[in-house]
Amino acid sequence: MQSGTETMTKIEKIEGVHIHDQAIVETDRVGEGTRVWAFAHVLKGAVIGKNCNLCDHTFVEGDVVVGDNVTIKSGVYLWDGLRIEDNVFIGPSATFTNDIRPRSKSYAAEFVKTHIRKGVSIGANATVVCGVTLGQWAMVGAGSVVTKNVPDYALVYGVPAGIKGYLCECSRDLVFRDSLAVCACGKEYQSKTDGVVRTK
Repeated sequence: MQSGTETMTKIEKIEGVHIHDQAIVETDRVGEGTRVWAFAHVLKGAVIGKNCNLCDHTFVEGDVVVGDNVTIKSGVYLWDGLRIEDNVFIGPSATFTNDIRPRSKSYAAEFVKTHIRKGVSIGANATVVCGVTLGQWAMVGAGSVVTKNVPDYALVYGVPAGIKGYLCECSRDLVFRDSLAVCACGKEYQSKTDGVVRTK
């Protein structure tokens, strides 16, 4: 987390970006079509992609990168070191961390990186402990606590979160027969020893 010693420079307008008049945006690195709603605060240095939606009462620190088409619901705080790829959904009050052993008034030279790959969905009030990677199109159930890496397409939930199954990119359950699954939407997947991959 930043120490807050820099002077705030509020940006009132970025072409192609909706910034609510009660939001504070200090970075000019915001993509076209993105909407930043009331009481959100985005610090200088943060990168926000195109067509994102930052709902009320969100906070984004300066060393955060957010991809395109990302939805960040109310009450979500994105701390330094977080890397979020395209098409990610982050539910209300989901929580992230960036320091394994935090102490008050102690600031690390560099905070732990957490990677949220494309297409991931994180349910309301879930907690993601720093240093993990959530694989592409994975889904984290509401209220879960994620303490280790999550494979691509995995559905995880619980405390601590465990793998309960695998999902298609359209969110339907994948049912494997002889290591192959064909979703009703037409996408095909193969189960391997190191996880699930989409084949078609």
